[in-house]
Amino acid sequence: MTTTPWYRRIAARWPTALALGMSTLMAGGAGTDDGTWMFAGILPLLPLLYLVVATLERRRATWPLLAAGFAVIFLLRALDLISSGVVFWAVALVVLVWNAIGGRLWRDGTLQLQAVGMLVFGGIGLAGLVVDPELGRYLVAAGWLFHGVWDVVHLKLNRVVARSFAEWCAVVDVAVAAGLVFQL
Repeated sequence: MTTTPWYRRIAARWPTALALGMSTLMAGGAGTDDGTWMFAGILPLLPLLYLVVATLERRRATWPLLAAGFAVIFLLRALDLISSGVVFWAVALVVLVWNAIGGRLWRDGTLQLQAVGMLVFGGIGLAGLVVDPELGRYLVAAGWLFHGVWDVVHLKLNRVVARSFAEWCAVVDVAVAAGLVFQL
């Protein structure tokens, strides 16, 4: 009986290791109003990725799209022009309208599910911005936590996005939710 060496088992879980490392870097500030605002603005990126990848039907586009999303976040934060959440909602609107006009939104169940995910998770992020900051923190945390569940379901079903992304995203989502709830 041959066992897999420990380093190969760890290498196979690279998305989890990357997520834990990134979560450590993001720790601190999640329990502040600014942290809640930041994570509420990032939350729409998660379902937007699913929506765009489902539209493109190109799972391999997942990681490049995530990199582009992070670039938008960092650029907009550096320039202090507009919230990244506004940009992500605008892109989602364009993608949804494009799919509706083309008729695909009405006949593709996968795309419909991703559209609902965009509306639900993005809506939770928006709601977290307009309610009392304490309640908002919990709403945004719930959005991140439930998106983590969304990721696990997609990982198990091996659907829509790259499996490595679904694993990574699930870990990040739960870590962000915990940081918001426990004010880490």
